[in-house]
Amino acid sequence: MPGGREIYVEFVRNGNFVKATAIDSETGLEASIVGPATASQQQLAEAARRKLEYVAKKNAGPR
Repeated sequence: MPGGREIYVEFVRNGNFVKATAIDSETGLEASIVGPATASQQQLAEAARRKLEYVAKKNAGPR
């Protein structure tokens, strides 16, 4: 995220799947992904962070 903001990532396992939610500490904006439980937390966290960046850019609209 721009500005060096802290991003928190939460993991919730449900059977064979894990939901990873990335949360922007400054804005409170959240984005979640669901992946296989066999994936590493690093892989899931990176995917959630990328989605959070996408959502933030989409919400900002055209400049």
